[in-house]
Amino acid sequence: MRYEEFTIEGRNAVLEAFRAKKTIDKLFVLDGCQDGPIRSITREARKQDTIINYVSKERLNQLSETGNHQGVIAYAAAYEYAEINDMFRLEEEKGEAPFIFFLDGIEDPHNLGAIIRTANLAGAHGVVIPKRRAVGLTATVAKTSAGALNYTPVAKVTNMANTIEELKEKGMWFVCADMGGETMYKLNLTGPIGLVVGNEGEGVSRLVKEKCDMVASIPMKGDIDSLNASVATGVLAYEIVRQRLSK
Repeated sequence: MRYEEFTIEGRNAVLEAFRAKKTIDKLFVLDGCQDGPIRSITREARKQDTIINYVSKERLNQLSETGNHQGVIAYAAAYEYAEINDMFRLEEEKGEAPFIFFLDGIEDPHNLGAIIRTANLAGAHGVVIPKRRAVGLTATVAKTSAGALNYTPVAKVTNMANTIEELKEKGMWFVCADMGGETMYKLNLTGPIGLVVGNEGEGVSRLVKEKCDMVASIPMKGDIDSLNASVATGVLAYEIVRQRLSK
């Protein structure tokens, strides 16, 4: 299967991409450039809540594949993003309690792809990622997911902590992964649950952790202190699966 990851360069091409409602993950604009075409592009970007990065000409030249960026480059997703409501529809169709992954800033595309693959195999109803400071649905993510992106919805949200708070009001419980938490085997991880995993270096952010109902740790017996983010997600996900199956 071929995955297309668009790098769109040039003012007309970028503007037409926005007007055609392509899913643009990031927009890079020459810092200080505010002429008519650039204002039109940034206006369309704000309508779609696209991340806008104002960068130097040198940085644009580094990002450019054509050498003719005209002061603007857009990165478009390889896949369309879903909505969280799509995940709830999926669990309703299956007659299951919600089970959703929430990824707080995963930056490595291989990790994100592997986690989406795990989410599918563990029976999760979707994956939620933040709009900022995280990798989007690039071609590498799609390939690493080994086809799981065709079946597992991925949604982007502006504020992860606020999203968790809203879903708690709808009856979901949230458990986050952290080495300082309770051993996962001692926690009740059944029912409508969101599994929250942090990024590769800093883990789950303080604000997001404060919104979670439980903090789970994975028993460590080796000489190093942490697992790869995608491996840790898999271990915790399958403890949730085990508890669901044993109900």
